[in-house]
Amino acid sequence: MKLCCTSYSYREPLKSGTMKVEDFITVAYEIGLDGVELVSYFFPTFERTYLSKIKRLALNHGMDIVVFGVSTNFCHPDPQKRKEEIKRVRKWLEIAEFLGAPALRIFAGHVPEGYSEEDAFQWVVTSLKEAVKYAENMGIVLAMENHGGITSTADNVIRIIEEVGSEWLRALLDTGNYRENVYENIAKTAPYAIHVHAKFYEVTEDGREKNLDYNRIVSILRDAGFKGYLSIEYEGKEDPKVAVPRIAKFLRELLKK
Repeated sequence: MKLCCTSYSYREPLKSGTMKVEDFITVAYEIGLDGVELVSYFFPTFERTYLSKIKRLALNHGMDIVVFGVSTNFCHPDPQKRKEEIKRVRKWLEIAEFLGAPALRIFAGHVPEGYSEEDAFQWVVTSLKEAVKYAENMGIVLAMENHGGITSTADNVIRIIEEVGSEWLRALLDTGNYRENVYENIAKTAPYAIHVHAKFYEVTEDGREKNLDYNRIVSILRDAGFKGYLSIEYEGKEDPKVAVPRIAKFLRELLKK
């Protein structure tokens, strides 16, 4: 396994303008990470000249752009809105392809009021069967995060992946997003994972997470044969410029064991 960080970990300085995407890439390099996960929310523009600058900066630092992250919702009752969402995925895939990211992070969505979970399943599966055609053509994996809603449990994540039936749709396993039977759900999802968010909320002085046992999680991932990136996703109150380097040091040591 390798170690990277999502730019969402630095969301407050990125939103306030005290940090730019370029700064995030440099910081990730300085704390010894192998790559970066770039989230679309913090890009000031998607003009090719700017994307080229980001791509070149990552190359200068020897950093992989591992995943390009976007928000999507395929749980729209209106079929026209689902078609529009698929078109948006195609646009995001083109940006990911230009940046050289081998995976695009997506969300499935939440069940809208007045509709059943089964309704939402069918909308998501049908939409992703169409979207994954574009992904396969570009050689980019759609990495569906367990992000609540229709993906609140491992069984639901697995059902969607298996019903879509393409190797170009896989899971982005977020270790902090399962609310019940956490380690059981992580273990179920791990064989389908192409990327993993190592979620941290409360970081101890030695870089551990108070609410999750990362020794156990890394063991689960290894048993599942996961060889991809462990991406730091920090959502605590402490300054990420202070907390994330401690997390990185802890996880680096853990991955060496």
